[in-house]
Amino acid sequence: MKELNFTPFPVLETERLVLRNLTNNDLEDVFDIRSNPVTMQYIPRPMAKTKEDAQAVIDMITGFTTANERINWAITEKGNDKLIGIIGYVNLKPESHRAEVGYVLNIDHLRRGIMYEALQAVLDYGFNTIELHTIEAIICTDNIASVQLAEKSGFVREAHFRDYIFHNGRYWDEYVYTLFNPAHNQQKNT
Repeated sequence: MKELNFTPFPVLETERLVLRNLTNNDLEDVFDIRSNPVTMQYIPRPMAKTKEDAQAVIDMITGFTTANERINWAITEKGNDKLIGIIGYVNLKPESHRAEVGYVLNIDHLRRGIMYEALQAVLDYGFNTIELHTIEAIICTDNIASVQLAEKSGFVREAHFRDYIFHNGRYWDEYVYTLFNPAHNQQKNT
């Protein structure tokens, strides 16, 4: 795995999307996502109650990126710089060449293939640019859309942990999905 260095910030482009760094200009959009109970129902993080809470999220994300510890992208549509989601490596384990991917999309943009498209770009970056060996996704078992996204993207369910996370006043079961770097799998088989 390459040494992590997110300077300059790696902007990713797909057919319809631009994945860019979060900025303070995204405050309203981050607040819209992080304050929506439907959007946040499976994300074990506190909901934003104030704009200051949303600003703290932006500061945390950009701080991790500046320190080369983690990276998240603002998801925007080409021709419109409005943040409609966030995707990134929410937990990087360089010593194991492994990362956990996480994502959230504004409720107004669901079921349009946006997250699938963004995820493919982030997986490509993880495997081909920073040379990860494994990418994992930890998903609440009730989050059918996220399970379907992971499986469509080639992730394999490796584990089912009961009562794994305590969130919103109850215990949640979680699936752990993994995806191995295809280039590394080819090397094993030769």
